[in-house]
Amino acid sequence: MRDPGSAGDTGRPLRVAFLVYRGNPRCGGQGVYTRHLSRELARLGHEVTVFAGQPYPELDDGVELVKVPSLDLYRDVDAFRRPRRRELTSPTDLVELATMWSGGFGEPRTFSRRVAEVLAARSGDFDLVHDDQSLGSGLLNLLGAGWPVIASIHHPITIDRSLDLSHAESPRRQASLRRWYRFATMQARVARRLPALLTVSESSKRDIVSEMGVDAQRVHIVPVGVDLSVFRPLPTVARVPGRILTTASADVPLKGLVPLLEALAKLRVEREDGHLVVIGNPREHSPARAVIERLGLAPFIEFKNGISDEELVAEYAACSVAVVPSLYEGFSLPAAEAMACGVPVVATTGGALPEVLGPDGEAARLVAPDDPGALCTALGEVLGDAPQSRALGAGGLRRVTARFTWQRCALGTAAAYRALLEEAGRC
Repeated sequence: MRDPGSAGDTGRPLRVAFLVYRGNPRCGGQGVYTRHLSRELARLGHEVTVFAGQPYPELDDGVELVKVPSLDLYRDVDAFRRPRRRELTSPTDLVELATMWSGGFGEPRTFSRRVAEVLAARSGDFDLVHDDQSLGSGLLNLLGAGWPVIASIHHPITIDRSLDLSHAESPRRQASLRRWYRFATMQARVARRLPALLTVSESSKRDIVSEMGVDAQRVHIVPVGVDLSVFRPLPTVARVPGRILTTASADVPLKGLVPLLEALAKLRVEREDGHLVVIGNPREHSPARAVIERLGLAPFIEFKNGISDEELVAEYAACSVAVVPSLYEGFSLPAAEAMACGVPVVATTGGALPEVLGPDGEAARLVAPDDPGALCTALGEVLGDAPQSRALGAGGLRRVTARFTWQRCALGTAAAYRALLEEAGRC
């Protein structure tokens, strides 16, 4: 595949309808992807209009936001709420409510239906539709109406489903998870119908092909990026000895927080200064909370939630090592952000992490997923070896600067847009 950053974007400016069903700027990657990609596409001269459901994304100047409100049944405050009768104004509202009552997650389906209705009245305003991983059935309505549609799949949600099911504590919990993840069947069906897909790594492409039955020829790899004007080294901030930083904004088994906690308990046998800062907050009934209590780790862990990017950069600057303990990653923005801050990284080999971080010893120490002992050993070696720590931090900064910027992501995405339009005869 041609390097998407090897040439500039050429051709006429494009009018893009960008769809994101859940654009939270502080949790998960969809809001980050939407904000930075739309900004860089606009800087290339394209006209980007973001159609979004709650929580709405933060966007930069030059990018228009069109709100496509849902019933917002899964919001942080008053989650799984019972909407008032006057809020139910359409058949789609009833579908969303009924899906929640049956234990499922309906937002991808219902957002796609709502946005398809909005776009039906604007067929002359855009050249194409770019969907960010809703993969809802409403996209097929757009296809049927003649819209060129491309979708981003950061990784198949079936990976999350398999890992969640494997960590379920009881048959009842497994049944609940199967109901929740029913939308994955719809996503695979829609993905197989779309003319083009974007993903962020070779690892994710392989999984999309195998898990979703998609033709590999229709999947384009365009890695995501890091805002290097924000995520950068802060040499005036002293690193705190023994401080480990991880990001766990999504408290799910896939992110590997429990193996990291077990590794921390082992590490503290050898290093009394070992302590952990977690960006995020575990759920009320999270297995992580039980592990913290069982291992007596509460005095050595600090959770920080809802912090700004600038505050996050300061946290990276103060830590001695960043860790990505995930069992699987389609890409891992936290790994790239840590590299951009010049922080040594310890990570697993789950999913695309070796693609992002390079071979063991270049920008990170890599260990097998779900192996607390190996994680503890690697953390101890990096914390106890200043030359190795400095070399890893410098190697990571070089790697991310050369490979993972939002400008390169926008160039690769625009190239995929043009290929889609050429195939549709709309260049």
